[in-house]
Amino acid sequence: MKNNAAVAYALILIVGDFVAVTLAFVAAYIIRFEVIDPGLVSPIPGRTYAYAIIGTVPLWIIIHALIGLYASSVYERRFVELGRLLIGSVLGVMAALSYDFFDVTIELFPARLVPLYGFLLTFSFLAIFRGLARWIRRNLFRYGVGVSNVLVVGDNNKTEHVISALSNTAHTGQRVVGTVGFKIRGIPSYDSFESAVETSKDAIHSIIQTELFSSAAKNNQILLYAQQNHTAYRFVPGNSDLFVGDITVELFSGIPMIAVSQTSLTGWGRIYKRLFDILFSTATLIIASPILLLTALLIKITDPKGPVLFRQTRLTRFNNEFQVLKFRSMKQDFSGMSPEEAFKAMGKSGLIKKYRDNGDFLPNDPRVTAIGRFLRITSLDELPQLVNVLRGELSLVGPRALVPEELSAYAKRHAILSVKSGITGLAQISGRRDINFDERRRLDIYYVQNWSFWLDISILFRTIRAVLAGIGAK
Repeated sequence: MKNNAAVAYALILIVGDFVAVTLAFVAAYIIRFEVIDPGLVSPIPGRTYAYAIIGTVPLWIIIHALIGLYASSVYERRFVELGRLLIGSVLGVMAALSYDFFDVTIELFPARLVPLYGFLLTFSFLAIFRGLARWIRRNLFRYGVGVSNVLVVGDNNKTEHVISALSNTAHTGQRVVGTVGFKIRGIPSYDSFESAVETSKDAIHSIIQTELFSSAAKNNQILLYAQQNHTAYRFVPGNSDLFVGDITVELFSGIPMIAVSQTSLTGWGRIYKRLFDILFSTATLIIASPILLLTALLIKITDPKGPVLFRQTRLTRFNNEFQVLKFRSMKQDFSGMSPEEAFKAMGKSGLIKKYRDNGDFLPNDPRVTAIGRFLRITSLDELPQLVNVLRGELSLVGPRALVPEELSAYAKRHAILSVKSGITGLAQISGRRDINFDERRRLDIYYVQNWSFWLDISILFRTIRAVLAGIGAK
């Protein structure tokens, strides 16, 4: 049975977008001729202008549809949606200006500032409306409105993970109403797929199969039921590593073949990611140059024996080594040493275990200078890495650049090293030092396999927030 809640929500978004864009341009007209310059007479009456704007709003709706703003894969991801709304606002204004240029019967924009005000107000109104719509939708989920009922079929190590991921119905909008072959407390369990669909008290909107049965007939039965009853069907492959990254389906002599890349960061994605790295790092270095000079001066004054910059060999894409640049935060006597070597040199070998057990951190690390503690807390020690970004050795966003010894024993290092390492990444915004090594590497792999430009933008914004709030900083 098909759940029409997603279709209804998309229709609400279309209507809301229409109203938001219309109100934005009407407000832009009022601001220009009633607020900023009340004495200025508009060359087009307000009512005529409003009707003309309403006539162009369908162009915005078409643009929004083309860039995916009514698809669940976009509107369920807040930062991705905001990025698309910004693009949609730019393209919408350009389309309206083009319409105004070719339509000689009416002057759509009676003043040059009206399109600018319209753009700013449109993006603001759309962002507010979308945020409000998301909030209302998730509150309705709490009362069971618009929730999809899911039947989970299978019994393996991924089954419990899938059920756990769907357990927060208020967030996912999905509720597990039964399992086949797997028993978990609080959820009805069935011995067979037939008994599940025949005796379940709830309508089944979606089926998730976490393993294939040895009998092809049983697998075909589940898929056929889903197709005949217009029920969503999803399958979790046993070899999950095979279906991550960049996946394309191509025909070879009439036979469908699946091509799998380790990462979705390929082709044009690599090009505009690199261009963004260059532009952002250049602008940041210019703006932050006074801070860079002051920091270098303070380091030299407080610990004159050593250099200002710390250099260390790290790994980046394709297993290439490079010298990462950071402001030196350790005393010169211990700079360049491993933690084990440094603690032994100062006669405090007992700190080694404490350091490692605490996620490579000590509250009062004796190796760190006074100014170094401040640099680490504020993340200012990372700023020189923008030079690494300009050189092409690092990216702004990517897996953490690790020393060869740290990564050599990690089984999936090949996946992490299929893209450039980054100054920041998912691990940093997820707690930085508050999560262990294995969890940080899993987040790195997730980034590699699910890269998108909007994910980069989201990570950058969340990094700024984490740095300002001191989240995970040590």
